[in-house]
Amino acid sequence: MKIKYIGACMLALTLAGCNEGFLSVLPETELTTETFFRTQADFQQGVNAIYAPLRQMFNERAWVLEEMHSDNTYYARNTLFGAVDATENVADFAVPTANGTTPNDNVLVQYRLNYLIIARANQVLATIDQADFDSAIKSNLKGEALFLRAFAYFDLVRLFGKVPLHLTPVTGREDAAKPLASTEDIYAQIKTDAELASTLLLNKAKQQAGRATSGAAKTLLANLYLTQKKWTDVERLTREVITNDGYTLMPDYNNAFSFTSSNKNNQESVFEIQYMEGAAGFNGNQIYRFLPAPIKSEELSPIVGTANPQGLSQESNNIPTPDLIAAYEEGDKRKDISIGYVTLSGSLVTNKRYPYIKKYARTHALHNNTGQNWPVYRYSEVLLFLAEALNEQGKPAEAATYINQVRTRAGLSATTATSQTAMREAIFKERRVELAFENKRWFDLTRTGRVKEIIGAYGAKVKANPAAYYFPPGAVPPNNAFTVLDDYYGLPAVEAALTPHF
Repeated sequence: MKIKYIGACMLALTLAGCNEGFLSVLPETELTTETFFRTQADFQQGVNAIYAPLRQMFNERAWVLEEMHSDNTYYARNTLFGAVDATENVADFAVPTANGTTPNDNVLVQYRLNYLIIARANQVLATIDQADFDSAIKSNLKGEALFLRAFAYFDLVRLFGKVPLHLTPVTGREDAAKPLASTEDIYAQIKTDAELASTLLLNKAKQQAGRATSGAAKTLLANLYLTQKKWTDVERLTREVITNDGYTLMPDYNNAFSFTSSNKNNQESVFEIQYMEGAAGFNGNQIYRFLPAPIKSEELSPIVGTANPQGLSQESNNIPTPDLIAAYEEGDKRKDISIGYVTLSGSLVTNKRYPYIKKYARTHALHNNTGQNWPVYRYSEVLLFLAEALNEQGKPAEAATYINQVRTRAGLSATTATSQTAMREAIFKERRVELAFENKRWFDLTRTGRVKEIIGAYGAKVKANPAAYYFPPGAVPPNNAFTVLDDYYGLPAVEAALTPHF
């Protein structure tokens, strides 16, 4: 039932009093939400718990729904392994949907992880103002909770359009199922939360590394305004971030991304998901999910650098498409940093050679256990936000100043775009290569209204030439591939069984 994860899983703690009407007296020997949230340490632990679902989300699901569901990446069919329908359906734009819902597991897990963030944030926000501890620390913790709730709702609204809007802790069965809020109401709540968070959170220079900052909240809000096409608001906020928040481009694009134990939360990082290699359970393993297979240990070793590489046999995902590879201009330094190649002796593909996401292939010690962080917002995207906002206000020459900062770092000459139309396309293309594999492409397609145009053409190419998209001889996309070109996913069918509102 929905209360199981929205109510009972408020924190990574053992909570009591979940059964409707069962207890009227608080148990003295167990932690509950009523007895736990008292001290500064309690709230620090509570806020830490709000961040925790992000690790699973970005390791397992976000890239499926937000990057592989685009023309940037696809899956490498390994007929020796067998199909993985839930993920392949996303990549094939064939997600089964009926009456506004889908049984797809990636959709369900992403939905639930976002609501776990929201539930934990709601619990902190419902009690923190009454607690008695240092006001500056309290403000920062409250800002983190508000930012993370806004972040989760922004992901949900862009994936589904309409979702339930929970702003207080769920206390029983009757308030667990809420009607779907309108897209505009959800946007309004994200704005409220992110605006307040930006005033409460610390600047990057003062904030503990890895936590949300005032600059991250302003960048999230600018992203919301970009989606809403509120160009003057995007310009105002991004100018604030550029002027006041202390970010800079790393001189080398390769160093914009963390290594497994170093270069984390660097000066280009506005917000990133924190991972730590080792046995503590805070690790990721994205690169192992992305690599084509079957790959032998000796083929894997040069990529991951571990002392104990073990071969993989799987149906691999998030493989760079020929379309993305062709999108890089001649001399673009980002191409070789972002994309590598590997030859798999056991592959059934004719030339046995595949591209892979090199950007996340950082050497590490332990097999299937990585520690590099995942970039969510980088300063280069702030510059591209501003360039887009200026261009949409009829200022392409001024927009060129900011897109050219990104291009110069990539080793490219200044953009040749001068008209608003040409600059719009130049920024769209620049975002694709600068932010490749960072879960941006799908949302760029939906907010610009280009899903049917771009994915329709891309799907036709995949079906016309499957071999170019990593299908072995004789294998082809399913008959329903590229038939579901909607801007939003259906809501999880499992959740529909728990509420009358879907």
